[in-house]
Amino acid sequence: MILRDYLMWFFGGLIIIYMLLVIVTYGLMFFFALLKLRKEHRLDQTEMDDMYIDAFYSKPVSVIIPAYNEEVGIVDSIHSLLSLHYPEFEIIIVNDGSTDCTQEIVIEQFQMKKIEKVIKMEIQASPIVQIYQSQIHQNCFLVEKENGGKADALNVGINVARYPYFCSVDGDSILESTSLLRLMKPIASSDGEVIAAGGNVQIANGMNMQLGSILETNLSKNYLVTMQIIEYFRAFLIGRITLSKFNLVLIISGAFSVFSKKWVVEAGGYTKSMIGEDMELVVKLHRYIRKKKENKRIEFVENPVCWTEAPETMAVLRRQRRRWHQGLLESLWNHKSMTFNPRYGGIGLLSFPYFWLIEGLGPIVELGGYIYIVFAFFLGDIYYEIAILLLLSFVLYGVVFSMMAVLFEAWSKNKTFKIADLIRMMLLSFTEIFWYRPITLFWRCEGLLNFLVRRREWGKMDRKGISSKEQESI
Repeated sequence: MILRDYLMWFFGGLIIIYMLLVIVTYGLMFFFALLKLRKEHRLDQTEMDDMYIDAFYSKPVSVIIPAYNEEVGIVDSIHSLLSLHYPEFEIIIVNDGSTDCTQEIVIEQFQMKKIEKVIKMEIQASPIVQIYQSQIHQNCFLVEKENGGKADALNVGINVARYPYFCSVDGDSILESTSLLRLMKPIASSDGEVIAAGGNVQIANGMNMQLGSILETNLSKNYLVTMQIIEYFRAFLIGRITLSKFNLVLIISGAFSVFSKKWVVEAGGYTKSMIGEDMELVVKLHRYIRKKKENKRIEFVENPVCWTEAPETMAVLRRQRRRWHQGLLESLWNHKSMTFNPRYGGIGLLSFPYFWLIEGLGPIVELGGYIYIVFAFFLGDIYYEIAILLLLSFVLYGVVFSMMAVLFEAWSKNKTFKIADLIRMMLLSFTEIFWYRPITLFWRCEGLLNFLVRRREWGKMDRKGISSKEQESI
């Protein structure tokens, strides 16, 4: 047997073993998520909301919106926040030096007037230029500052916040009226044990919306957007539910998450030099909890929904995925001493190895698997068996889990998808491994390369707004 044969068998076997590990891991996650959602499926969520109403009154929340060039969607986002069903909250829009008309639109739409306000600088952040208050909504404030990035804008918002909990919401996000209530539920019911929680983020492109309220849920006609919808179902409803169950969450979406202000301030707030500021804060909190030897939890809550705008073009999606993966690797590397460290319990022994092996380095192995399949079919009969096994593993990992995630979402949220939309998502799931999965793996590998060469690119997210009923297909 020549050297080429040994290498092909070795790398083929290695990739198959890796894919089996991934499939088993996701299979276990799906099983635990199914058990949890089955238990909660028949609960009356409205009745559950009322059970903790007294606790909600004692936990007012400051909702912080970091906004940079968000003129397209900022008004809808603020309207959705003003419609929240929550006893006491304030809204703080932090204009991070926008170069468009974000500030002018907010001032005009909500009748903002300049006010004097003494701010305690609990976290180091850029200076504030001016603070405005709405004359029609007294709990709504606009903070003007020079551009310093999203993390800096959030730190400024935390300094301005009056209340013991703050909720970070992206400037293009829309919250359902009960979202904050349900996101705060584990905090209200845990007697201080839960110090942070992240909500379920879903894609709103193509929705029928008016004044920040979703009137009708329509599936976007853009195939790229639809694939992201399926991907979100799989990531949020399978992965994060299980990690949350065992207090192993390292990522809660910056688009919709709530934190105890006290713990965030003590941990040092958001890190301005990191691309993935949301994950970095969660990891810092886990580290600080262990340092203080406190029994605290960070949870993912599947019931509250935050609607957000997804990229509609390959170019924008590429920048987003490249940035996400670089941010993931930066946080893992920044706290690499936690990996396999028993001092950090399950976070060090399970969560960090999972994110390193499956989320962080996974794109290299999976993309290598696709390349291997192509070479195997060109090199001869003896490699067909390995290539077919690899292809089957990709089908199981990509197609089957994606289809299950769609059905899972429909069942767990009692959603009634239009038959045509459901069929369309199922058919698209079959195509994922042939186009969507390989290109996103390649983009994530670019993020890995950017991490290795220390190239810092936040990238620009082109906003189109999510109020239109339909989007054009690519």
